[in-house]
Amino acid sequence: MNEKARKLRELIERGEHFIAAEAYSALTGRIVQMVGFPAAYLGGHAASAFHYALPDYGVYSQVEQLEQADRIARAMDIPLIADADTLGETVADAFHFTRRYVQSHVAGFHVEDNLNPRHSSYAGELLPVAEMQAKIAACVEARGGEPFVIIARCDELYPKAYRGAGGGDLDEAIARGKAYAEAGADVLCFPLATPEQCRRLVAELPVPVCVLGHSVPETAFTLSTGWGWMGAAKLHLERARELMATGKVEFDPAFPEKAELLEMDRYDRLIADWARRTGRPTHGD
Repeated sequence: MNEKARKLRELIERGEHFIAAEAYSALTGRIVQMVGFPAAYLGGHAASAFHYALPDYGVYSQVEQLEQADRIARAMDIPLIADADTLGETVADAFHFTRRYVQSHVAGFHVEDNLNPRHSSYAGELLPVAEMQAKIAACVEARGGEPFVIIARCDELYPKAYRGAGGGDLDEAIARGKAYAEAGADVLCFPLATPEQCRRLVAELPVPVCVLGHSVPETAFTLSTGWGWMGAAKLHLERARELMATGKVEFDPAFPEKAELLEMDRYDRLIADWARRTGRPTHGD
């Protein structure tokens, strides 16, 4: 059994709102765990941009996302939720990739009703409801009896003005949510839903609701992303420009948490024990 998936399911069932904080690498996963977040989130845009320098247009594959997500999940004790985008183009893709996610250390994912190339210059539409239901059903079948959490992401409230594909119709979002829950989704996700919209979504939908973006306490949890990888990229750009312009970078190298995050003491003890057992010197001699 995937114990991290069980932990995530228990978090949701507890009924207390929580934040799954951005973790786009193994180290940032350790950081959000150290700070005290009960869960972490790997966004597709965060991973495609930071690790592959690619836009979130559907060109970044689930093979690549699975590799990154499993690496991050293995570095943490808290559960990781992954952005699985569309899980491929067919129900066969959805079944195959779900089975691989379930076999990994990832605790859950969200699959969306968007069409590729997503969030691009193409002004697309959402996947027909029946097709999204079939995709969710394939995910449920692939999961089997494991506790892995399947989140259906509905982009109806993700407007075209922000390169989404939704029409902004709350009634349509609720209808889609009910259909996705009927197909077997454990949780429903509505990116960019306003607090007012969330209150109605929570009241009218039969399964827990989460949001992607700002935190809404009435919902089950928030998937928080963007602030980490974009902040890191911006800082790197600023310091690279400073180095190019001046030949040096002014920054405080003190980072006392580094040793704990990298488990340096544990590895030092192992190496010191090996050195003593084999008659080799150590820096303490």
